[in-house]
Amino acid sequence: MSEIDQGLENFIACIKDSEIYREYRTQLELLKANPELKRQVDDYRKRNYELQKAEDMDFAKLDSFWQEYYDFRMDPLVDSFLAAELAFCRMMQEVSFKLTESLDFE
Repeated sequence: MSEIDQGLENFIACIKDSEIYREYRTQLELLKANPELKRQVDDYRKRNYELQKAEDMDFAKLDSFWQEYYDFRMDPLVDSFLAAELAFCRMMQEVSFKLTESLDFE
């Protein structure tokens, strides 16, 4: 195994051992225990992604979306999962940014 492969394996182990990743996995498993709620969360995430990535950002549509899902987001299981997912995604974005920045990759 090359030095890079070994380092990558160690890095993955560190991520998996992080509190952020463990909380994400815990919340995901809790959500999976309720398949209907998981489906609803997946639909919410898909719609949110599509709205965020739309070329013509329509703030009225975005506001309507947030209002439509307000009560849904107040469900403690939904809120906990989405918060854990966001924390994990932010951690991974920071890892990617730091890696790219430290390698002077343009």
